[in-house]
Amino acid sequence: MRSNSKVAVVILAAGQGTRMKSALPKVLHRIGGRSLIEHVLATAYELDPAHVVAVVRHERERVAAAITEFAPQTLLADQDEIPGTGRAVEQALAAIPADFDGSVVVLSGDVPLIDSVTLGQLLTDHSDNARDMTILSAIFADPTGLGRILRGADGAVTGIVEEKDATDEQRRVTEINGGIYVFKRSAVTEALAQIDTNNAQGEKYLTDAAAVILAGGGIVGATLTTDPWVIAGVNDRAQLADAGRELNARVCRRLQREGVAIVDPATTYIDVTATLAPDSTVLPGSFVLGNSTVAAGAIVGPATTIANTAVGEGATVLRSEVNGAVIAAGATVGPFAYLRPGSELGENSKVGAFVELKNTQLGAGSKVPHLSYVGDAQVGSGSNLGAGTIVANYDGVKKHRTVIGDEVRVGSKSVLVAPVEIGAGAYTAAGAVVRKDVPAGALALSVAPQRNTPNWVQQNRPGTTSADAASAANGEKN
Repeated sequence: MRSNSKVAVVILAAGQGTRMKSALPKVLHRIGGRSLIEHVLATAYELDPAHVVAVVRHERERVAAAITEFAPQTLLADQDEIPGTGRAVEQALAAIPADFDGSVVVLSGDVPLIDSVTLGQLLTDHSDNARDMTILSAIFADPTGLGRILRGADGAVTGIVEEKDATDEQRRVTEINGGIYVFKRSAVTEALAQIDTNNAQGEKYLTDAAAVILAGGGIVGATLTTDPWVIAGVNDRAQLADAGRELNARVCRRLQREGVAIVDPATTYIDVTATLAPDSTVLPGSFVLGNSTVAAGAIVGPATTIANTAVGEGATVLRSEVNGAVIAAGATVGPFAYLRPGSELGENSKVGAFVELKNTQLGAGSKVPHLSYVGDAQVGSGSNLGAGTIVANYDGVKKHRTVIGDEVRVGSKSVLVAPVEIGAGAYTAAGAVVRKDVPAGALALSVAPQRNTPNWVQQNRPGTTSADAASAANGEKN
């Protein structure tokens, strides 16, 4: 979208949100990989406005820090002791340079599904009709509890009325105020100067601006949206879950239309920050979180979680948990593998069942197929770590690194005690405990010769089924 120097955006984020019943400020609760306020900020910046101002008050430092981290160019305005949305907008306008005379879009920090397409239509309608105020409205079959848009016989907007102040006839109106507005700056500034807090709630209402503007001969209109979700606010945890479910459904549907195979969107969760290529596949029960990327031909799932992970072309991640990893083309992970941050899998490598990797780089074609823990290691290409291998990286005080060369064969149940280096082409015998470097091409053994003690079971476990079986095998009589 081209730069729009005639637009400023105000985001209201000062409320306490008591119905969330949470120590976390309402606008910092998360759906789809972002907090509510981050979703609204992202939409605001898609308009490429001249200014964005967020109004804060409750838990001011936490909310302001989150806003600044996500969008550092955002201006902050503090709501003072005077309550109400009108006062919040008044404080925001004071933060916008005085020479700005364009349109002011007012959004709420707890309405996460508002999108830039809807706002673009709202701005166009506002501008084309040379209005002083334009309200985003919707038709609700059951508008109980919501403010109504009042229109005259000619269809022109004549005001906004809250349900508690409405007559019986006005309550039958089904067009509701969506709480999202566009104002001409001069009009809203003048209107707010005339609004007081002389009402039952003792608040300065932004909705009162409509009546003031109309009384002064200004033009007020409403743009009707057919998508009620874009104005849906989040006031409690049930509504948070509803909004999250709807957002996820929209993300999945968009990706499907872009060529991603999502087999069951109802059980698939994909953050808005994730990127999936056409011809990638996500199977049921899977989560693609954070800044994850999934390349063409890759398969994630079923029952898999990847977070902040890159999955290469044709790679497969099956029934596994992966966080902060890089999985190259053709690699396979799982089932029941756990890849922790810093893990990097080379092309066509394999991490199999019940394997945990932590900060480990696995070379092309290398395999850790079964029942192993590999921490803080560098593994070359074409190597194989046998079942039950443990790379012991922690000595109780510090963590140390292990280096395993190309084409190494680590025997089953080996323990590599870091720091240690296994040279290219070397082998370790089954059950080896490797505490010293192994030269290239060498075989490392650490087991004592096997010794058998005859008749040990009969002598030490007499009367057991094992002793009876041993006696029978030896041809002994009871």
